[in-house]
Amino acid sequence: MTMLQWFLFFLLIQVIHFAGTWKLYTKAGYKAWQALIPVYNAIILMRIINRPTWWVILLFIPIVNLIMFPVIWVETIRSFGKNSTLDTVLVVLTLGFYTYYINYATSVTYIENRSTKPASEAGETMSSILFAVVVATIIHTYAIQPYTIPSSSLEKTLLVGDFLFVSKFHYGARTPLTTVAMPMAHDTIPFTKQKSYLKKPHLPYFRLPGFQKVQHNDIVVFNWPIDTVYTFRDPLRRPAVDKPIDKRTNYVKRAVGLPGENLSIKNGYVFINDKQLVLNDRAKLQFAYVVKTDGKPFDIMSVIKKFDITETPYYPSNATQSIIVFPALTNEAVDYIKTFSAVQSIDRIPDTPMPGFIFPHNKKDWTTNNLGPIHIPAKGETVRLTAENLPMYKRIIDTYENNTLAYADGSFIINGVRTNDYTFKQDYYYMMGDNRDNSEDSRFWGFVPEDHIVGKPVFIWMSLDQNTPWSKFLDKVRWDRLFTTVNGNGAKTSYFPYFIVVLIGYFGYTTYRNRKKKKEKNNN
Repeated sequence: MTMLQWFLFFLLIQVIHFAGTWKLYTKAGYKAWQALIPVYNAIILMRIINRPTWWVILLFIPIVNLIMFPVIWVETIRSFGKNSTLDTVLVVLTLGFYTYYINYATSVTYIENRSTKPASEAGETMSSILFAVVVATIIHTYAIQPYTIPSSSLEKTLLVGDFLFVSKFHYGARTPLTTVAMPMAHDTIPFTKQKSYLKKPHLPYFRLPGFQKVQHNDIVVFNWPIDTVYTFRDPLRRPAVDKPIDKRTNYVKRAVGLPGENLSIKNGYVFINDKQLVLNDRAKLQFAYVVKTDGKPFDIMSVIKKFDITETPYYPSNATQSIIVFPALTNEAVDYIKTFSAVQSIDRIPDTPMPGFIFPHNKKDWTTNNLGPIHIPAKGETVRLTAENLPMYKRIIDTYENNTLAYADGSFIINGVRTNDYTFKQDYYYMMGDNRDNSEDSRFWGFVPEDHIVGKPVFIWMSLDQNTPWSKFLDKVRWDRLFTTVNGNGAKTSYFPYFIVVLIGYFGYTTYRNRKKKKEKNNN
């Protein structure tokens, strides 16, 4: 929606509110015109229903306001004696238009101090639940969001089955772009395949100030930019579902390339401006290897257990039992396998050119482990467009930055203007997984726009081994990963024991305090 459309919609809401409440304003001792003035009418309404003025702010926060409206409807009718369960149900089911009936067809009396009047249990429960959802939604949207690791692309740093808290405030919380959606649900309603949102109306991109920028090696959660394709790694990029930015699939990868940098990948290692990117010591690169043995028994399980390997090794089809493929091994695991007497050789699986699959999809000799150089666009940079580099920047120009793009008579036409230059409107990033041979990342679909950044994973609060059944719960929980930080250097430290001590201390103190109060009450 354009700003004019939003303004007209806002005025329409004010007219609807005025028409359904102006008599109630006068019965509460205010003037009818006070129900018409935008924002001011909300402040007066908070006084009428005996709620804090800061609630007005909640009415202008996307998604949160959808929950606040039913709260306000219920609180309003309760302020005029409509406390029954039926009243509560009617005002919610009619989307607030039940106030029209109360405003015009009933003779109600304003109750200034509702604490002296009995309220229906349904009304109290409804208001309490809805406001609890409001608080949870604010935290989920602007502070901390839970996230589960579904794949092994960041294996060793993050494991399949890790449950994370993702910080929204590190890079600055992105305000919702989708204005009508189910609170705390992503793109589908839980336990169904139905969309949890409406594509329109929507808001323009805006991000609150953060206290840091995305840095090299940061693990970042973002919306998958091309979450409209028919299937993974589809060179045709056939559209399947057109989702709003903030409802696209959440991905988690490592930021290896920043705006304005030149990136190359050589033998699987990232080079920035011709210098190899140094990863932090928690990052463990993995590659696929082929192990050849002399046919004697080889204890594969000892390798799997020692290095927490989640991608199961396998014997290639039409191969003898002397050849084993390990989809993801670290350097430490490779050195360990070499110590087995049955192992004759261990070699990385060579990658081959993948025409049409490697971004920007026009480089016939690029592979997943050898590509570049690629220039990562930065906000305000201007690039000279050519037929050669157009595949690199076309999606940015026409999709991420919403321009029309055409080519005619040897030059480009952008938004109807003939030009061969383009200036980028936002920053872009290059994201990769540490599991180099099994990660759907920027090597296949390109850059991540700044407006797709969700947040920074900071904390693992639970970790479950997906290969262990629930019947072995004590073994299923990875206890050493509970309450550990995600980013940074040095060995992971679990703060779970400290949490248990604090929890025991809290419940102990609470029990002692309650017993003391009870004893004092009995003595009196």
